[in-house]
Amino acid sequence: MVVGTAGSGKTTVFKLLAEAETNLDADKGGFRWDRKVMNPKAITSPQMYGNKDEISQEYTPGIFSTLWKKCNNRTVKIMSWLTCDGPVDAIWIENLNTVLDDNKLLTLANGERIPMTDNCKMVFEVENLNNASPATVSRAGIVFVSESDLSWEPYIETWLKLRNDDRKNPKEFTKLRSL
Repeated sequence: MVVGTAGSGKTTVFKLLAEAETNLDADKGGFRWDRKVMNPKAITSPQMYGNKDEISQEYTPGIFSTLWKKCNNRTVKIMSWLTCDGPVDAIWIENLNTVLDDNKLLTLANGERIPMTDNCKMVFEVENLNNASPATVSRAGIVFVSESDLSWEPYIETWLKLRNDDRKNPKEFTKLRSL
C-alpha cells in the first residue's frame, strides 16, 4: 500500500518503477512490467467481483475478477501490478483479505478460486487507511509518501513539458521556464 495525499507523487513512483524494472528485465530478455489500475469506489461490489443470479444461477464476472484472471496468467511474459487507486472502503477491501494473506487466493461468487501467481502483485494507492480494518493493514506493506517531499517545481516542470509537447512551440517553453 502506498499512502499519501493526491499530488504527492504516488502514481509517478509506480510509473518510474515499472519503467525501470522493464528496462532492467529487457536487458536480460525478461518480463515487461505493466499496471492495471481501477478505482474500486467507482463501482458496486457485484460490478467489481461479479455476481451470481439467484434465479438462473448464471454467473456474471466483475471488472476486478476479470483483471485478476488476466494478470494471473502464467503463460504471459508480463509482470502485472493490479492497482486499486482510490479510497479504502471496508466493503470491497475485506473481500481481498484472502488475496492478501498467505493463501493469495481470490474466491468468486461462483465458487471459483483463482490463485495469485508470481507474475502479479496487488498494489493499493490510497490517501489514508481510515476505513481499513486492522486485519487488512496487517496483511500489507505500507509506504507513506509525504506531500512535503515534493515542492512546487515538479508540478511546473510537468505543466511546461505538456505545453511544449502539445504546442510544439519551444520559444514559449524556453520563455516560461526562464521565469
